[in-house]
Amino acid sequence: MQIWQSKTSDFEGEQEALAVAYRSDGLPLVPPTMDRVTTMLAANGYAVDEEIAMLPPGFETATAGDIAICAVLAGCKPEYLPVLIAAVEALSDMSFNLVGIGTTTGSAAPIYIVNGAIAGQIGLNGKNNALGGGHRANATIGRAMTLILQNIGNAVPGETDMATLGQPAKFSCCFAENAAESPWAPLHVERGFSADTSVVTAVGIGGTVEVVDSDSPDAMGLAQTFAQSMLIAGTSGGAGLLGGGEPLCILPPEWAALFQRDGYSKQQAKAAIWEQAFLPVDKLAPAVRAHRMGAASDPGANIIRVAEKADDLMIVVAGGVGRKAAYAPTWGGTTKAISREIKIRK
Repeated sequence: MQIWQSKTSDFEGEQEALAVAYRSDGLPLVPPTMDRVTTMLAANGYAVDEEIAMLPPGFETATAGDIAICAVLAGCKPEYLPVLIAAVEALSDMSFNLVGIGTTTGSAAPIYIVNGAIAGQIGLNGKNNALGGGHRANATIGRAMTLILQNIGNAVPGETDMATLGQPAKFSCCFAENAAESPWAPLHVERGFSADTSVVTAVGIGGTVEVVDSDSPDAMGLAQTFAQSMLIAGTSGGAGLLGGGEPLCILPPEWAALFQRDGYSKQQAKAAIWEQAFLPVDKLAPAVRAHRMGAASDPGANIIRVAEKADDLMIVVAGGVGRKAAYAPTWGGTTKAISREIKIRK
């Protein structure tokens, strides 16, 4: 990708020129001038031509300079670059299957979860409206990753990205875990990293579903509400699963506190949800049932589960006041969540 040299002082004219030079996400772009890109790279100790990863679906090499250009285009601050570098490394892992996520007619999109000290240092929100707007770090990191996928990975809407409808996460979706208000070990520790390490986890999701339960007085009631909210017949995970993969359960602190009060570890909370999250096959349309059970690992089963086992569920605590959770079904294709350490160069 090329450094930008302004061709006009007219805002509208420059936006048109930027949209031609770079694949835009439809929102106004910040010109990635030499000063801006150089400042971002120098602040983080990266050379412009330093290779970071080979990025599907176009299998082009993403350099630090390319990533910095997309970061500037999206409006990122220099201190956000290490998160983007780690996220690109995560997406390049073939187990994530960016080839499928970046080209499917489905609504798949990556969502990025950040853990560790860097979240607080850069102002990444994990509390009220964690999945919404209002915070520059959340909005621009997620947006930069979309521009990276388009401009470097070649996941171009309508050309290689063939999503029938898409979803808002295709614009931007990045948040921090609210570890300070969680009674459990945070996601990155659960996934094998030390508590003092900063980590980004990329998850391929098919969308989000709000899960509301302000009435249940105990953890088992919350588990039942969440489980019943996961039974979406239109998700397609193959092997006789609904969604499959690693379904993402985003629980607000009040839900997590209630589980903890009733003596549930995170693993026990996963099990309580998973055990009730199944759909009888006779709830499916006949043709769908025949297709799904034909692909099932146990064609004789009379239920379809959300995942193969309870531990496949991912629980992340996020949000502020209120008993509103969110379910993010895994994209129905083959994908695994990938975590990478966010490395800060001195």
